[in-house]
Amino acid sequence: MRDENTERKNKAENILKGLKKLFPQTKTALEYSTPWELLVAVILSARNTDKKVNEVTKNLFKKYKAIGDFKNADLRELENDLSRLGLFRQKAKFIKETAKAILEKHKGKVPNSMKELINLPGVGRKTANIILGNVYKIVEGIAVDTHVTRLSRLFGLTENKDPNKIEKDLMEILPKSEWFDFTNRMIAYGRSYCSAHCRHVSCPLRSFIQK
Repeated sequence: MRDENTERKNKAENILKGLKKLFPQTKTALEYSTPWELLVAVILSARNTDKKVNEVTKNLFKKYKAIGDFKNADLRELENDLSRLGLFRQKAKFIKETAKAILEKHKGKVPNSMKELINLPGVGRKTANIILGNVYKIVEGIAVDTHVTRLSRLFGLTENKDPNKIEKDLMEILPKSEWFDFTNRMIAYGRSYCSAHCRHVSCPLRSFIQK
């Protein structure tokens, strides 16, 4: 097991070098101007592309300017505003409930701890990691989305399918200083070079693909 872990650490180090060459600078593709807007955007991003989310939130954040506007929004109207996105009914409910919780339990401020964030409706570790890293510069873990899941398995960095288990595997083989940017670089790589249906003919990091 130790030899296997060492091998994965070495591979992860080389993959990181490759990702840094391809994407020296990274940031989330989601568009936002406040911590609350980022939280809403990340909740909406599950099962949707960041591009589609940005298209929806462009008008959404003009209509609902504050957390209280989301809390007081008519649920059916909010659902209609989100109807271009997958799981929009569930997400409309989550957003209203989360707005209520933040206003009533956190004095209107998006929490800055993992424990408090994951207790909000619709917020898991992925969302919490993104908020902590982007808003508060706090790194407690690695945000594991569909790109990170797929590529980490493809590269043989993990054999797990559960995002929480994948996160744990990655945290064991990646330096903590790289955790935050690793997610954005993997997402960028998946979008730019290695989509879900890629044949890996011209993928820059194809040599790392698990055989």
